[in-house]
Amino acid sequence: MYDARYTKNKTGSWKSQIRTNVAGFLDFMTVERGVSTNTLLAYQNDLNQFAQYLESSDESDKNIIGLERADEQVISRYLFHLHDRGYSDTTRARKIASIRSLFRFLIEEGVIDVDPTERLSSPRLGRHLPEVLAVDEIKALITTSLGEKPESKRNQTMLELLYATGMRVSELISLDMDDFDLDRGFVRCFGKGAKERLIPIHQKAVDVITTYLEEVRPLMATGFSDSSVFLNTRGRRLTRQGFWLILKSHAKRCGINKRITPHTLRHSFATHLLDAGADIRSVQELLGHKSLVTTQIYTHLSTAT
Repeated sequence: MYDARYTKNKTGSWKSQIRTNVAGFLDFMTVERGVSTNTLLAYQNDLNQFAQYLESSDESDKNIIGLERADEQVISRYLFHLHDRGYSDTTRARKIASIRSLFRFLIEEGVIDVDPTERLSSPRLGRHLPEVLAVDEIKALITTSLGEKPESKRNQTMLELLYATGMRVSELISLDMDDFDLDRGFVRCFGKGAKERLIPIHQKAVDVITTYLEEVRPLMATGFSDSSVFLNTRGRRLTRQGFWLILKSHAKRCGINKRITPHTLRHSFATHLLDAGADIRSVQELLGHKSLVTTQIYTHLSTAT
């Protein structure tokens, strides 16, 4: 989980903390959401500009130089600042969307308690629906053999578990051995804000995980290994970046031409559950969403697929 502390650094400056929060968000959008290079650069430019404004002398004079102090009034002043500089409505809408995404990320991560952008208005530019895989694409992704090497068996286990639970990839790679209760068919994970939840696992996934833990993981463990469930070739905990590369490579091998990210499996999990008649509040709990509004996006996907 992303970690950002709103405490002064050794020089007493808040500036590095603002940049750290922005960098954490950009890393999340790259690894978890798999945004394109152009989209990432747009986020980076928008948020760096916002950070520069918060670090400016005008805001410093008001003792507002950290994101935890950037309330609705500060952001409204920033929007007027953009207007005064001649930015178009479309550009200002994009910039506030970037700022809103940053604060929603910090809320979900448990870094801040109040979203200062919640009541801010901006032009509606249409709703973007996330990409999902069809059921047959998911089946191909999970059942296509990756080979007999321990790493291949590990990869297949991760894909099975990710789709079976709807976990975020950060939750998947953070799993430890004692997070499983396979006798009862549950896995424990810690989501955003370190919030714990138990997710049920269907029997096929239980069998795949059991085989991995008993027969495959011991072959990958070294003297340096800890209690991490999924290990890399050096016996250390696998990283999010490592899993993303695995997923992209395997999707290409399966002939899936859609742009796929680790979050695509989470989107597909939720959409397919709703297609099968699952209650939206149950899906909300499984996903670990704080707000039902976040989960409701999948009702649009379910209708569209």
